[in-house]
Amino acid sequence: MTADPALRPPDDFVRARPRRRPSGEPPPLPKHINKSGKWWLAVAAALSVLAVFGSVFTEAYVHLEVVDHAVLEWFAVVRTPWLTDLATLVAAPATGLGLQLIWLANLVPLLIWRRWRHLIVWLGVGLLVDNLCLAAAQVVGRPRPLGIEILGGWSGFAMPSVPVAVLASFLVSSLYALAPAGRLRERLKPVLAVVLALVVLARLYRAQESPSDALIAAVLGVTFALIAFRVFAPNDVFPVTYHRGRTAHLAIDAPRQAAIEQGMEDQLGLIPVEVKQFGLEGSGGSTPLRIKVKAETDSYVFGKLYTATHLRADRWYKLGRTLLYGRLEDEKAFNTVRRLVQYEDYVLRLMYDTGLPVPRPYGIVELTPEREYLLVMQFFDRAVEIGDVAVDEAVIDQGLQLVRHMWEAGLAHRDIKPANVLVRDGRLLLIDSAFAQLRPSPWRQAVDLANMMLVLGLRSSAELVYARARVFFTDTEIAEAFAATRGLTMPSQLRHLLRAQGQDLHAQFVALLPYRLPPVRIQRWSLRRTALTITVLVVGVLAATMAVQLVVNSPI
Repeated sequence: MTADPALRPPDDFVRARPRRRPSGEPPPLPKHINKSGKWWLAVAAALSVLAVFGSVFTEAYVHLEVVDHAVLEWFAVVRTPWLTDLATLVAAPATGLGLQLIWLANLVPLLIWRRWRHLIVWLGVGLLVDNLCLAAAQVVGRPRPLGIEILGGWSGFAMPSVPVAVLASFLVSSLYALAPAGRLRERLKPVLAVVLALVVLARLYRAQESPSDALIAAVLGVTFALIAFRVFAPNDVFPVTYHRGRTAHLAIDAPRQAAIEQGMEDQLGLIPVEVKQFGLEGSGGSTPLRIKVKAETDSYVFGKLYTATHLRADRWYKLGRTLLYGRLEDEKAFNTVRRLVQYEDYVLRLMYDTGLPVPRPYGIVELTPEREYLLVMQFFDRAVEIGDVAVDEAVIDQGLQLVRHMWEAGLAHRDIKPANVLVRDGRLLLIDSAFAQLRPSPWRQAVDLANMMLVLGLRSSAELVYARARVFFTDTEIAEAFAATRGLTMPSQLRHLLRAQGQDLHAQFVALLPYRLPPVRIQRWSLRRTALTITVLVVGVLAATMAVQLVVNSPI
């Protein structure tokens, strides 16, 4: 397949002169935890220093004891039977049963809506606060209030109050994991503050700890939960929504859109006019964008937005492939988002220079260093997925020639599915080189051929595709392709479409073969795969044990 000049017309973009960002100037989309997060960090640090200072210096400790004791004596004076019953009820959220119910009330919706990131952060914050406060209480060693009857249950030292700290972290975690950002979340913040304050007052009434113990615990619990969610589950990357969608698709809010526009103009010299999400249903590993740029006529480019979220998804994907398939899928994960984007840009440029009908690459835009990048390329206007058009012999030949060209160039696409094979004016186009590989194994190349034949057969027939395939490939190569391909090696979209048609297209192709080769073994064990499997099982058991410990052994 030779390069087609019709696919590569010169663009008519109005270009600006790229601008180098001076040293010290923030990137287009700086990473931050907001002013409130910084204030909570400062307050938590100050109170922690005061607690340690008071436990070391006797004079300061005595003054703190006098103030705390005076407050608790006032509560003891106003005790009445009905107030005691009310305080017992109000303090219930900070008991073992109350904390378990809060945890379960969060677990159910997070599992239903499959918000795994929020669930992991939720669990991690709870474990961290629980264990950290227990350790801090052992170090400070402050006893429970003396000379005043304690009406409720208690255990261990008093500062910081472990139940209050865990409750505070649970309430903040619930807010950020369940409430969508915006007006609802802002209205719930004072409500949760009142709930926490009432629980603390009830515990002070019952003399379960001193005011300073509860204050420091509450600040620590709020701070750890707030910082954890803003760092590890930021709303712009992991929004709380109650409609089904892919977590890979980021919200293009005003700050991110402004950063994209600034970054494209400064770094690529392209002037964006409009930024919109595009083709979300066919993309699961990035946020696809259609960007209108300033030009003499309406012109668009295509952008793929990558963040640290996609990097972690890539790591999990490759780990899963290694555990499932062993050596045939044994590959290294990327260490940074920059490396991930650089690799796709490199492979796309290589495929473009080879003459394959792929988008023209325009470059990479850095939005947040090491965290968020935009890969910009040509947008195939008026192109439609191959599953939505009639496939004739000319299109079939183009698809088969494309695979032959990749073989000769030492490339494999590895994700041939209807969403990645487009047709425009009778010309077949290939997109999404994220999984492409240079110098792949013969097995990967064989899988590409089989998947392309299956994609072409969706809108034609197995007989026609097979007859045309024999023009470009030998019977042995075709037989090898279907010996290497089965359900696990097909992209999920291709499997779903084959299932929706109600026909076993794979079996139809196999029936046309003059002979069959033994199936290529997919699962192969290696020392690395064995070690990874054991490690994953051990980590899973430990995580489950810690989760049970947090829920069952909640502090009183």
